[in-house]
Amino acid sequence: MTDDGTAAAAATGTLGYEQARDELIEVVRRLEAGGTTLEESLALWERGEELAKVCRHWLEGARARLDAALARPQDGGDGG
Repeated sequence: MTDDGTAAAAATGTLGYEQARDELIEVVRRLEAGGTTLEESLALWERGEELAKVCRHWLEGARARLDAALARPQDGGDGG
């Protein structure tokens, strides 16, 4: 599924949000489909946890940026 370089990238958060999300979707599909050994299922689960962590990191960063932008005073927006 993935090589060690991709796993390391996910662990350090260098995967983009969309890339991590898409891979997470695929991991979930494979787990839901079944037909994998216990060892494969555990490996998929662990990978899914890593990918979810990457997605969470990106979303928390986006939320912090949004909060910071909303906290800034607006410059002359009312035209009054």
